Amino acid sequence: MSYPVSLPSENPLVTVTHPTPALWVLEMHNGADSRLTDTFILQAFKPALDIVERHWRENWRVGQAKKDEKLCKGALIIVGNRKQDKFFSNGLDFAGASRDPTFSTNFFPVIFNPMLHRLLTFPIPTIAAVNGHAFAGGMALAMACDYRVMADGSKRNAWLCMNEIHFGATLPLSLVAVLKAKSPNPQTLRKIVLEGHRFTPSECLSLGLVDRLAAGNTEGIVAEAQALAETIDSLPKLGVWGVNRRELYRDAIAALSKDVLIVGGLADDAAAKARL
Repeated sequence: MSYPVSLPSENPLVTVTHPTPALWVLEMHNGADSRLTDTFILQAFKPALDIVERHWRENWRVGQAKKDEKLCKGALIIVGNRKQDKFFSNGLDFAGASRDPTFSTNFFPVIFNPMLHRLLTFPIPTIAAVNGHAFAGGMALAMACDYRVMADGSKRNAWLCMNEIHFGATLPLSLVAVLKAKSPNPQTLRKIVLEGHRFTPSECLSLGLVDRLAAGNTEGIVAEAQALAETIDSLPKLGVWGVNRRELYRDAIAALSKDVLIVGGLADDAAAKARL
């Protein structure tokens, strides 16, 4: 495999690099704020994950045959556009996607949920290098990773926030399930889901939403994520990291296949009017 790999080839939205034998870096660059559109997910992000997994598994099989643990190591860093340090991901293109009449029935079960499933079952550790704001679907993407390294806010503001409640959008079952799996504290979940709270880096660290803070620009955050990766990249050597993770997040993974039609506030009010 020759790196870097950019996908899709005609209009790249992600780039995968392989800076060390045990590390892959997936950079999202769907514009400056890395919106999670159907094209981005289907033609760029998921194929990039396939490339990383395929390469790691090839190395792992050789390593197993030769009893060389160095070939079995692996970790993946996911980072927002490295030419800026304002956004990790600004989430879905909700305004554009909502104009699609099939959005509520297709996007989550067919496109977004399989992406979360892919991350929750990935065979090597995943680290989100949160190099700026992570809003809504962007926060869900970061939370679906195993670890999170976040900008410390000294250069500019950086927030984790599920802000759907502020613009009248309901959260699908899949997103709530991932949030519950990664942040089981009820008070924190209330602030995330019902208040749409903007969590600062210090709040994120104290509440366990992120694992490390890093000073400086995007490259400093990636460097800290790489330092973290080097402490855990040997854990997949026996091939059971992904298997154990599937058991750890069994309930969340099961919920990804159960999303039903999303009920909006007006529909809920109409049902209440008929009932009361």
